[in-house]
Amino acid sequence: MPQTATARTETATRTRPRWWSELPLIAMVYALYSVGRLLVRGDVDDAVDNGLAILGAEKALGLNAEHPLNRLFTREPWLGIPADFWYASLHYLVTPALLVWLYRYRAPLYRAARTWLMTSTLIGLIGFTLLPTCPPRLLAAGHGFVDTMAHYSAYGWWGAEASAPRGLGGMTNQYAAMPSLHVGWALWCGVVLWRYGGTRATRIAGVAYPLITTIVVMGTANHYFLDAVAGAAVMGAGLLLTPSGMRLADRCRTVLRTWYAGRAGGPGTPVAGAPPDARSPIVSGGCQTSAGERIPRQREQRQSTAEPGAAPADAGDGAPGRVLARASEAGSAGNPR
Repeated sequence: MPQTATARTETATRTRPRWWSELPLIAMVYALYSVGRLLVRGDVDDAVDNGLAILGAEKALGLNAEHPLNRLFTREPWLGIPADFWYASLHYLVTPALLVWLYRYRAPLYRAARTWLMTSTLIGLIGFTLLPTCPPRLLAAGHGFVDTMAHYSAYGWWGAEASAPRGLGGMTNQYAAMPSLHVGWALWCGVVLWRYGGTRATRIAGVAYPLITTIVVMGTANHYFLDAVAGAAVMGAGLLLTPSGMRLADRCRTVLRTWYAGRAGGPGTPVAGAPPDARSPIVSGGCQTSAGERIPRQREQRQSTAEPGAAPADAGDGAPGRVLARASEAGSAGNPR
């Protein structure tokens, strides 16, 4: 039987996390990610060696698409300038916008999708730590790459140091190239748009956005092709770990609730299953009596108000589990439910 609009609204309300807890959580994870990138800069010589090793592997495999794309973007400003704006802005605009859209209009999907994105981002931070990588634009000029963002910096807010605004280049880790989370986040956005946008236009955007982003990161000499492949792999690993991450979060939340309830209740808080304290009064219908003097009629009224088989008050907590079950059936399409 199809759900009514009221039922759908109630389901969304039960499954949507509270916004005042979501904003600090997202801000905390992004802050950890940003600070982590700064703290794991690594040795410059190691980063250059890793970059050259990736470039050499691509040449050996015939995958070196960076050079022709970079030459094209450098030679044609009508391609290079929009690509620089794409790289410097959409990464920070499209992803948050889709998170807000999921939160507002696809509440049952939001928590799993958000967990997928956060888990993948933290895995990417591990990659930056273990494999600091010099991007193509920072290699010696003899390797044939041009930093298009420096080349076209007069047209935008960025300087010669990646996509950071002028004067803030020291606030970014320019050797955090492997994996490419520009591509990883774009892939997440593409899956969300494809599966949940609901229109042909959103499906086209779901394919075009990660594809164009991959071309842009290579053409601007910010990433190697294998960085983009690693970004997609990180998102795949994050998707596989999402159910476990949500179960762990649920357990932590239960522990915290139990601890908080014990702290807030104090020594006089009754324990579930324990007999009522004889000293605590029972107030009903204006009459005050001891616990041992319960009126049978009161018990009958209480029993009549409880419907047989009624769900507990927090039964809505099971909705994320059902969302994850659907996510496991989505297969390779990457359903973030």
